[in-house]
Order: sequence, then C-alpha cells, then structure tokens
Amino acid sequence: MENLIRPVIVVGGSVLLTVLIGWATDLLLRKADTRHSETPLWGLLRRGRIPYQLVLCAALLRGSYDQAKLLEDHRTGIGRALTLVLIGSVAWLVIRIAAAVVETSYSRYARVHRDPARVRRVRTQVSLIMRVVSAVVGVMAVASMLLTFPAMRAAGASLLASAGVLGIVAGVAAQSTLSNMFAGLQIAFGDMVRIGDTVVVDGEWGTVEEITLTFLTVRTWDERRITMPVSYFTSKPFENWSRGTPQMTGIVYFHVDHTAPVDVMREKLRDILRECPAWDGRACGLDVTDTTPNTMQVRALVTAKDADDIWKVRVTVREQMVRWLAKEHPYALPRVNTADATPPPARIPGQSASSDGAAAHHP
Repeated sequence: MENLIRPVIVVGGSVLLTVLIGWATDLLLRKADTRHSETPLWGLLRRGRIPYQLVLCAALLRGSYDQAKLLEDHRTGIGRALTLVLIGSVAWLVIRIAAAVVETSYSRYARVHRDPARVRRVRTQVSLIMRVVSAVVGVMAVASMLLTFPAMRAAGASLLASAGVLGIVAGVAAQSTLSNMFAGLQIAFGDMVRIGDTVVVDGEWGTVEEITLTFLTVRTWDERRITMPVSYFTSKPFENWSRGTPQMTGIVYFHVDHTAPVDVMREKLRDILRECPAWDGRACGLDVTDTTPNTMQVRALVTAKDADDIWKVRVTVREQMVRWLAKEHPYALPRVNTADATPPPARIPGQSASSDGAAAHHP
C-alpha cells in the first residue's frame, strides 16, 4: 500500500502545489495590473505563466522524485528528462520576462516622446535586442542540456582544444551570415534605417516593415514584400525619405505649348492646393524650367508633411491641372506644328546682298 500511496503523494503533491502557486501568482499579477494600469508590465508578465508553472513542476518533481520510489530502474533517465524540461522552461521563462521588461520600457518611451522618428529608432533597437537576447538564451539552454550527458562532458575538452581551428573554419564558412549579423547591429544602433521609414532601394519605393539580424523587409506601395540582406544597407547607397524630418517637397512637370498662360496656371495651382487636404501649406510655386522647339517645360513645386501625402498632392495637381487646361485652355496643350513655314521678308529694290547681311547682323 505504501508503494502506491508514496508516488501519488509525491507526484500529485508536486502538481497540486504547482497549480496553487501558479494560480496565486497569476492572481497577484492581475491585481497589480488593475492597480497600475499606467504600465503594461504586469499584464505582459502574465504571458509567462505557462513556463513559470513548468519551472515549478519540473523543479518540485526533480527534487522529490527519489522519494517516490517509482520506476527505480529508469531513475537516471527520468531524472535527466526532468532536468532537460527544467532547463528548457527556465530559458522560456527568461525570454518572456525579458520581453515584458523591454516592451514596457518601449511603451513608456513612446508615451513620453512625441517624435515619430525617435520612437521608430527605439522600436528598431528594441526588436533587435530581443532577438539577440532570445538567441543567447537559447544557445545557453541548448549547451546546458548537452552538458547533462556524460558523453558530451567528456567531449568538451577535445572541443575546446580544437576551438581555434573550428572558429576559423566557421568564420570562413559563415562569413556572409556574420557580416549580416554585424550589419543588423550597426543598423539598429547606427540609426541608419528604422522600422516604418520610407525608403527607395533598387528603384522600389516602400516602407520598412521588419528588421532582423540577417534580413530586412520592405513593403512596397502595391503591397509587395522585398526581402534583402541587411548588409545591403551598409554597403550600398539608398534613399531614406524619413531621415530627419518627414516633411517632403514634390515636383510635377507639365509639357505645354509656348502660348500657355503661365500666370493663370500659377493661380490655378494655388486654387488646387487650397482644396487639397494633403498639402501642408509650406510652399508652392510654378516656373518655366526648359523649352524645346515645340513645347516648354513647366515645373510645379508642392510640399507635404510626409511621403504618403506628397504622393497624393502630386497626383492631385497633375490630374486637375491637365483637366483644367484641356477644358479652359486647350490651345495650351502640346501640338504638332503642321503649318507652312513663314516666308522671309521681301527684299527692297536696290538693296544688295551685303547690305542684307549687314542688316541681319545689325538690326
């Protein structure tokens, strides 16, 4: 009877104690979250209740399993399995706690600072820091699990002896991967590009959606995703429209006839911008920038608060200006000249060719 009751008490008591401690801890976290609603820390810590209970249960069973006298022939294997579960659950819990602390710090920073550029920079750094922490904790957990096996401990000395050679071989083999990892850290703390920035890479315009230690994802205006190594942004030039202030200046070109009413077009541009919500009111202008034998080039200059709005302003000005010219001043649109050439002026009787040349050079 004792052989039956003992394992039930040991195993059942460990599970019951785990459930009670986990419930009490979760209750305290919920009360703290309700009392301190200004910080999300306590609510985020509740995400770690599953690994927390695993740690408790594995620790209690690992410490009391010898007293259960259950499956004594497999005591070593069961003890090692409980140790592996304990190491894995501890690593899981550490990652959840670190994520809660980092996310809370970012939330406080975002509430205090109103500058979107600085908030995006911190968000990029926080996401990469969490990836580094998760990778380090994961590697340490796997190494600790491997060291629980005697064979792995015996092989440790030989591995350390050949660590120099293996390091050189691994460095050569993983050169591109390591360069991308260091480039990711350089991007995070060098403030070169941030999550949410509007960039132009390889002629594609889009928004930075994700940054990891090895790759970066850009979401284009037509909702495509371009994935490229982060080393691209440390070795090649690219346009970052969100660097500094997000305000932008846009240009719209028109090719019109030489008889186009430029002054009237300038007034029409102001009327269009007054009715365009995306225009920020900083500046506008319309000037003739170039001419050809058949047309002249007119440049409209507009401003907006960010890249999205400057696109809206440009397409609005282009569409409404062309429509207005076609309706009110159709003669101002480009035309192909099919008229006969104007004949030269008639020669005055008695005037010589030399005098014509002189008259041509001296009006």
